[in-house]
Amino acid sequence: MKRAWFIKITVSFCVLLAAAFGAFAQANSSPQVKNQKVSEADKIPVLIRNLPDWENTRSRANYILNTDDLRKSLGERPVFDLIKFESGAEAVAAPYNQGKLLIVEYPTPQISVDADAHITQRLTEIGRNPPIFYRRIGNYNTFVFDAPDEASANALLDQVKYEKTVQWLDEAPVIQDRLERELAIGIGDVFLSTLIFVLVGLGVMLFLGTTVGLIFYYVREQKRSSVPVFSDAGGMIRLNLDEITSPISSGKFLN
Repeated sequence: MKRAWFIKITVSFCVLLAAAFGAFAQANSSPQVKNQKVSEADKIPVLIRNLPDWENTRSRANYILNTDDLRKSLGERPVFDLIKFESGAEAVAAPYNQGKLLIVEYPTPQISVDADAHITQRLTEIGRNPPIFYRRIGNYNTFVFDAPDEASANALLDQVKYEKTVQWLDEAPVIQDRLERELAIGIGDVFLSTLIFVLVGLGVMLFLGTTVGLIFYYVREQKRSSVPVFSDAGGMIRLNLDEITSPISSGKFLN
């Protein structure tokens, strides 16, 4: 009984030790990703920098990361219950002459699309009383509150530009035009190398063929010049009727 109790304690201790070691290793091996919401140059949130005329507006802008700050900045609005910050959303609000501008950015386009559908449905239900002007710009869900008219609100919304700075954890991918240029240069190099190889091969073949032909011709010419009288018999046995064949030495014949 004591032995079984000791074995259970030992196994439990080993399991806990392995789990702790695995969690420690995972924590040390996980990459540290930099916060993309703050500019590294001046520590100003990127969303504030994307406001229209942000240099003159940033002193009045409010960077928002929760619903309470949203209501403190703009008061109670009938669409604020649809803006959820639990998913990692961020927002910025700033006053303008055309109205109060609110920009909400969600971490993924899918969340932004879902929020856009709910916001559009809510605005259709409540109408324009009070007037709320809304537009989805890129991955931004933008609102204009307390605008004097629709033209002023649209003019303010037209100044909002969706800009996203992407920081790669590793080397940045090759730009498309640079890839195409390198591909074209590579194809040209291959074609030129192949052409040079073919021309050099043809030149070597012509040189070797000419050299071998000249050597063969020279050897045959030397052999032909060593024969005192020319005969077209080609080395065949023939009758010496015209007495032009050289006398054959019989010194090596059998007696």
